[in-house]
Amino acid sequence: MNSKNKFDHAVADARRASDKRELGYREQAIKMYPHICGRCCREFDRKNLHELTVHHRDHNHDNNPGDGSNWELLCLYCHDNEHQRQEEAHQGNTSSDDGKSDDATFNPFADLKSMLDSKN
Repeated sequence: MNSKNKFDHAVADARRASDKRELGYREQAIKMYPHICGRCCREFDRKNLHELTVHHRDHNHDNNPGDGSNWELLCLYCHDNEHQRQEEAHQGNTSSDDGKSDDATFNPFADLKSMLDSKN
């Protein structure tokens, strides 16, 4: 078996293992929790349930306790946002775990009161 076939085989095995692992905890979480995004509170039904994902609170996809204490259901958008915030925090773009950046200092409404007072 050449190296390309070995690589393709390894990738396929990893994907199968990931899919199998995800199906197990996703099914459990879907049965355990209401079909509502934990961030934006969007409700899901049979038609769009595939858009509801399981987020691991500690970001460890292998930590899947049976009581669901490491899971929360998030819609695709909120889940992507959560992982983006986490990535930015790891890159040093934020100063704290709350995801708020210290870099943004411009406030477009800072002088609004004086502008309104000057027009009156």
